[in-house]
Amino acid sequence: MKPIFSYLHQYAKALNKSVFLFTSLLVAICICINYSIGIEPRLTNHFSFLQRLLGFFLLYFTIFCVSYWIHFSITKHFFPSGYQFPLLLFICPLLFALKISIHSFDYAFPDQLQLQWKKYWTILIDWPLKAIVLLIVIIVFWKWFAYKNAVAGMTLKNFSPIPYFILLVLMIPLLIIAATQPDFLITYPKLKNIEFIGRYTTTAWRYYLLYELSYGTDFFTIELFFRGFLVLAFVRFAGKDAILPMAAFYCSIHFGKPLFECISSYFGGILLGVIVYRTQTIWGGLITHLGIAWLMEVAGYLGGRFSDS
Repeated sequence: MKPIFSYLHQYAKALNKSVFLFTSLLVAICICINYSIGIEPRLTNHFSFLQRLLGFFLLYFTIFCVSYWIHFSITKHFFPSGYQFPLLLFICPLLFALKISIHSFDYAFPDQLQLQWKKYWTILIDWPLKAIVLLIVIIVFWKWFAYKNAVAGMTLKNFSPIPYFILLVLMIPLLIIAATQPDFLITYPKLKNIEFIGRYTTTAWRYYLLYELSYGTDFFTIELFFRGFLVLAFVRFAGKDAILPMAAFYCSIHFGKPLFECISSYFGGILLGVIVYRTQTIWGGLITHLGIAWLMEVAGYLGGRFSDS
């Protein structure tokens, strides 16, 4: 744990406090607006694909760009020359808006497949397929822009998993508290999204396990995109100051989650961003993020059982 605390201490000392204050204020305002009028639920449930895509793109693009505007305005750093930075500033929100807006790949399965199984397999392939597509896109940009380091932090060089498992253990008390909150139990465990399949098989646990593994691939996508791409690719243009815009963007993708989870995602994004910036690898962040996600599944399951009893 000492290296992680050291990374955070050094980052806090070097951080421009005004940039942090105004970026955090931007995030707070966006959170208040979202949870007052329900931006994310409206975009998700009441619009067509193209409307969702445009809406999420504008949401992510605005938060991402304003965060960088805050950085450049306060620090007086020059806006990066060339086409690479503006292109990435546009492409990154668009990529994640596409990921969020595409809801179903049910056309990938034959109509003869029973409806309940078609629904199950459609849910199951969603996360891995999006992970593969996003990985390919990131590799293309990484090679195109001729980055010298490992693609999006996918390296085991100088990596030690022990501090991240300790960090996971320290998170358990917070997850126990979260499991007592009604809005948390409404959302978790995600496994309840496919509980219907238990009525059609005698080995439901296998399909539940496949679902959790598939769910886990989404956290590889998140770490690859937000920490590997939005930090390590943008370090070329903003150095360590790429962390705060990433964290603001990262918070905005949690607007459909419980309020506490949304708020904590901003600070969690900063923590994971600092770790990736210093270690140049996403695997520590993946262990932490994926571990928390699966612990939340357990906490949601146990919390639901206790609340029903």
